[in-house]
Amino acid sequence: MSLMGTVLKRSFSSSAGRAAIKHVTVIGGGLMGSGIAQVAAQTGHDVTMVDMSEDILSKSTKYIEKNLTRVVKKKFKDDAEGGEKFLRETMARLSTNTDANNAAQKTDLVIEAIVENLDVKQKLFSGLDKAAPQHTIFASNTSSLPIKDISVSTSRADRFGGLHFFNPVPIMKLLEVIRLPETSDATFQSLMDFGQAVGKTTVEAKDTPGFIVNRLLVPYIMEAVRLLERGDASARDIDVAMKLGAGYPMGPIELADYVGLDTCKFIIDGWNKSMPDNPLFNPSPMLNKLVSEEKLGVKTGEGFYKYGKK
Repeated sequence: MSLMGTVLKRSFSSSAGRAAIKHVTVIGGGLMGSGIAQVAAQTGHDVTMVDMSEDILSKSTKYIEKNLTRVVKKKFKDDAEGGEKFLRETMARLSTNTDANNAAQKTDLVIEAIVENLDVKQKLFSGLDKAAPQHTIFASNTSSLPIKDISVSTSRADRFGGLHFFNPVPIMKLLEVIRLPETSDATFQSLMDFGQAVGKTTVEAKDTPGFIVNRLLVPYIMEAVRLLERGDASARDIDVAMKLGAGYPMGPIELADYVGLDTCKFIIDGWNKSMPDNPLFNPSPMLNKLVSEEKLGVKTGEGFYKYGKK
């Protein structure tokens, strides 16, 4: 898969009160945040990436440049000069800052991609709400927390929504755009336009648990874990069955290891707490045991499968 394909050109004409998104501030320099910053910068947006330390931001910037070098090799293999120009201009549109409130003072869109902790997100947005211009749209990349619960820390629910990207951001083609009942039509359309401008296929989702993809995917993974837990089938046979019988590129047990078992547990525990009567959201003793042993999947070298040292 490739992000680039045909890079969509932006149209920033303001119509029907639609905000023109030219500058984007991405809060969080991890894999998700740096990926979002990359796709925004390489499609013509000015981007400020924010994290707590210069060291983190330096590593994130180098990571983005490394990814862009791969894009250049593929997209500009017969045009070295064009590739150098693309890389140079993209990196020139990217700046960094360790102060989120300062970075938000002159921006059209803030995308938050930090730790999945409601209190931390609320504190962040509360400060941003005071610092950012009135026209600035706020969006969270959360995959499991209600957007509404995050937005209540601000006074701009009409300019608040969700932009749920998928990992790895430069490769995955989908973007879920989540709107609250309070989200204005102009804000929602601006978010949809932005998603398409960065080369994603956008789908609209309401602010429900897991939105669309994770609402289907996480219970699917958990049901596979329960099959394994009951001894109904081995991990390998479950994965082979779904790959060859359903045509999936990856089996559910493999997928759990790839996503991270701690992430799966965090999501299912949160949903179980808010909706304890839904059996699809029941916790798994096997999953809990693996997480307690810090066997979190691919990132630690062992989860349901062993991957060697990491």
